[in-house]
Amino acid sequence: MRAVLVTRTGTRPEVTEVPDPVCPSDGVVVTVTATGVCRSDWHAWMGHDPVELPHVPGHELVGTIREVGPEVARWQVGERVTAPFVCGCGRCQWCAQGDGQVCPDQTQPGFTGWGSYAEQVALHAADHNLVAVPEGVGDVEAAALGCRFATAYRAVAQHGGVAPGDEVAVHGAGGVGLSALLVARALGARVTVVDVAPSALELARTLGADAVVDGSGRTPEEVAAEVVAATGGGAHLSLDAYGSVPTARASVLSLRRRGRHVQAGLLLGDQADAALPMDPVVGWELSVHGTHGLAAADYPAMLDLVADGIDLTALVGRVVGLDEAPDALVALGAGAPAGITVVRP
Repeated sequence: MRAVLVTRTGTRPEVTEVPDPVCPSDGVVVTVTATGVCRSDWHAWMGHDPVELPHVPGHELVGTIREVGPEVARWQVGERVTAPFVCGCGRCQWCAQGDGQVCPDQTQPGFTGWGSYAEQVALHAADHNLVAVPEGVGDVEAAALGCRFATAYRAVAQHGGVAPGDEVAVHGAGGVGLSALLVARALGARVTVVDVAPSALELARTLGADAVVDGSGRTPEEVAAEVVAATGGGAHLSLDAYGSVPTARASVLSLRRRGRHVQAGLLLGDQADAALPMDPVVGWELSVHGTHGLAAADYPAMLDLVADGIDLTALVGRVVGLDEAPDALVALGAGAPAGITVVRP
């Protein structure tokens, strides 16, 4: 099969012929029809999140089952599916209680194994992890569900507990941030979006942001002060949807008393041990949450919210072929483009 192969970190990958994946006994092989280009893939390619080389990236996927392992009971060849980017083992106590996204024996296509920048991909523990894609959701839109939209949904609806009338601040208008905007708006919240790129802020306005804040050249304290003003005293929920020390700090400082900060963007390398401003966390009884995707068991509620009126096509910036995927991955180093790039292998 053809796939995007990374042979050295930070060096442009190439599209080449590689062996077809082997079907796990408890899993499936999926013919990939669409896959998203995500900043997490860029971190792995750069070596910030180390993977074994040579490597095929890609974890936001949709496709059709082409082979089923002998231990799989629920799925058949020909069914159209997606899967969380964190696939639980299906056997441990965390998976049993519906928290496969923190499974200690998890597999991750595109990280622990070869991913979906390819014509085919293998997925483990299929009975636990696969999700049927509704007929009304196209391949390109479904490619956004497995990571960015699912992460945003968990951050806003589950960790954030957003209710109608709440104020939500989103720091970073990439795939996660724009998804968080759509989820928060669908739940009846008022949303303020922060970014440094005029095109990202304009797209946020188009998708329904009530206010936008240009963070370019400004300190976290300056950004937070404008968010507090825009939200009438601070956000009930604030997300760092980008992943940096300044955006994390600005997110916490944007909260009102008893507000909730969710760290959705990855803090890696020398930023991984960054300290948050703990004085307001303690004095204002703020809550700080991490979020690591969404378990397959929680996909039905998310899909119901999408069916109630979220247009996933609004998140897609462009659609490219597999031969263009290497350049799309490399380009993330210059900043996330407006909207999600989706690859059609």
